[in-house]
Amino acid sequence: MPTASAVPGKTLLNPVDHTLIMIDHQSQMSFATKSIDATTLRNNAALVAKAAKEFEVATILTTVAEKSFSGPIFDEIKSVFPDQHVIDRTSMNTWEDPRIAVEVNRHGKAKIVLAGLWTSVCIVGPALSALDQGFDVYFIADACGDVSVEAHEMAIQRMVQLGARPMTSLQYLLELQRDWARTNTYDATVKTSIENGGAYGLGLIYAKTMFNASEGH
Repeated sequence: MPTASAVPGKTLLNPVDHTLIMIDHQSQMSFATKSIDATTLRNNAALVAKAAKEFEVATILTTVAEKSFSGPIFDEIKSVFPDQHVIDRTSMNTWEDPRIAVEVNRHGKAKIVLAGLWTSVCIVGPALSALDQGFDVYFIADACGDVSVEAHEMAIQRMVQLGARPMTSLQYLLELQRDWARTNTYDATVKTSIENGGAYGLGLIYAKTMFNASEGH
């Protein structure tokens, strides 16, 4: 029989074991995205960006044809990383741009976390490519979107069948925090949850306003 010990599972993410790549969160890509509404998509992208910034996650930002066609990266992302260079590509598969490989290798993380538009192209491409090269791949499903619900879901099935692990934006934030007693990131995690965590954020507002409640003991 296995023996239980108070240590996290190896497949759980922590702030230093992965590189986050946010891909093609741009206006042109959003116009045709139908699997998720634009307001929710922008909110979830903001949540992911804030989580990465808060926990100092190695982060790569990239766009496609920013100046000539697709427009700039969402301000919800750029405002969180105002000084970070955004790599603009021509390739639909982010992983085929040599500059991305340079950045991934520079960060030196075995796990890759992806979020972007569209799921069936801009996420499937790097997910399958990274898996082929031996990386552990995760994707934040509700910070991705596609031209239809079917396209989004088929892309998810394809990635999961080959070993990629799906998660959500709020799950990403809370998995990085994982213990409310971690006081150095507690305030920022609560702030981001309140601002972008939907109904969970409303619950935090209520609990802290009415009872001055705190998850940490």
